[in-house]
Amino acid sequence: MPFAIVQGEPMSEFPSDLYIPPDALEIFLEAFEGPLDLLLYLIKRQNIDILDIPIAEITAQYMQYIELMEILQLELAGEYLVMAAMLAEIKSRMLLPRPVEEDDEEDPRAELVRRLLEYERFKKAADDIDTLPRFERDLFGTIVAFPDKSVHHEPPEVSLDSLLQVFADVLNRAEMFSHHHITREPLSVRERMSIILDQVSAEDFIEFKLLFTLEEGRAGVIVALLAILELLKESLIEMVQNEINGPIYVKAAA
Repeated sequence: MPFAIVQGEPMSEFPSDLYIPPDALEIFLEAFEGPLDLLLYLIKRQNIDILDIPIAEITAQYMQYIELMEILQLELAGEYLVMAAMLAEIKSRMLLPRPVEEDDEEDPRAELVRRLLEYERFKKAADDIDTLPRFERDLFGTIVAFPDKSVHHEPPEVSLDSLLQVFADVLNRAEMFSHHHITREPLSVRERMSIILDQVSAEDFIEFKLLFTLEEGRAGVIVALLAILELLKESLIEMVQNEINGPIYVKAAA
């Protein structure tokens, strides 16, 4: 097996003079992503107005690059040759005299200009996206652990408006059971305070609405509210609300 191939000739032995032919290495610095990219490069290099392209001049320069690619033995894609044929057609149409009655005929360069403007917009958008910071190229993530760090969040305070709003909702629901009452039983605030203290615990929160017995009607709900306010006043229970107009929770004071 040869260890190298130079200008198509296999080399199985090291040369004694280490002679390197001058054309052994050829570099083509300008690379294009397609015929439109090449045309846009030629236009911008000479500061030509893209809306008024000198077709003859641009076609000549385009063909020079095509010939250069063939000399450098670069594989030409079919789209480059299609664009060369399109430029030649536009050039021939520009050279043909136009009849007087067809002065309003569309410019032969119009379609080419439209495609160039569209390609320029997409290319600029792609360049702008490429300049944005990219994860694992410009930004690198990391994880920092703090095993001894503890975070203590104070429970948010409950506003009086939120408390009254929830209580109004409870009253509306209690009205649905008012017609079930047959006899009225005496209701004690102190007794209800004891019942509520049995319902709550210092470890877990209970929803504020669950402290009311809707079947007792309006009177029972009011007594329960008075009992809750009295427990709050004596600091026997705590009340928290995580968000505005959110649910209210109650637990026994530690």
